[in-house]
Amino acid sequence: MSPNSGKSLCVSIHDVAPQTWPDCLRLLQALRAVADIPLTFLVVPQYHGCQVRSDIYENMLGELLAQGHELALHGYTHLDTGPAPTCTGLVKRFMRTVYTQHEGEFAAIDAAEAGRRIELGLAWFRQRNWPVKGFVAPAWLLGEGAWAALQDFPFEYTTTMGRFYLLPQRQSLLSPSLLYTARNAAGRLVSPHWADLQAHCLQMSPLARLSLHPRDAAYPALVRHFQHLVEKLLATREPLTKASFAQRWRTRQENALPGYSCLR
Repeated sequence: MSPNSGKSLCVSIHDVAPQTWPDCLRLLQALRAVADIPLTFLVVPQYHGCQVRSDIYENMLGELLAQGHELALHGYTHLDTGPAPTCTGLVKRFMRTVYTQHEGEFAAIDAAEAGRRIELGLAWFRQRNWPVKGFVAPAWLLGEGAWAALQDFPFEYTTTMGRFYLLPQRQSLLSPSLLYTARNAAGRLVSPHWADLQAHCLQMSPLARLSLHPRDAAYPALVRHFQHLVEKLLATREPLTKASFAQRWRTRQENALPGYSCLR
């Protein structure tokens, strides 16, 4: 990577929990086969409502944190228990029930409930003396209540599927996440080509994001694809955790450095 390129790559592993850890570990090992880069692990304290305690899992997360990786809060249960979507909101209904399979935990809850769940998640981190700078809603679905609740917490950033946000200002950078649709055969066939196209379109963008999910690890073709994609992106980009990118971006904003014209 050219030291003067000024472009970054953030790779994250989503849905991290004791139940998903074997697959998350396979993703980590596949990435390390390409390059030992800093990663952001999106941790769900009570995945699908199950409070599973695993010393081995937590020790490994602690070791990753000590190695320079980041742990971010990824909701609390990763389950959408909000009010059922109305028939008039067809897009929201599709996103909550079909595309994300009822996992958009923060899509439709009010600010009080969103704040309660965030506080439970932060308490879980505090019990382990783990720092947390970022919050990413499950399935990237942030409803109005969740946005309002975020203002009450000291997070430095959040992300949606399409943008990276500095908090609390909510300045945002267009950065569509590269990801795979591993749930069905059509998605597994099409999503790698879509990721390639998006990566090409992001060539001049200051940030490229690759988001991996536990289910991706089950498909060797997807693993080979993201390994090749990471290798290609690293040729022109510096790998950073999301927290490190947020800090760098904030500094550049404060110093009015050029190169971040996608902000709004």
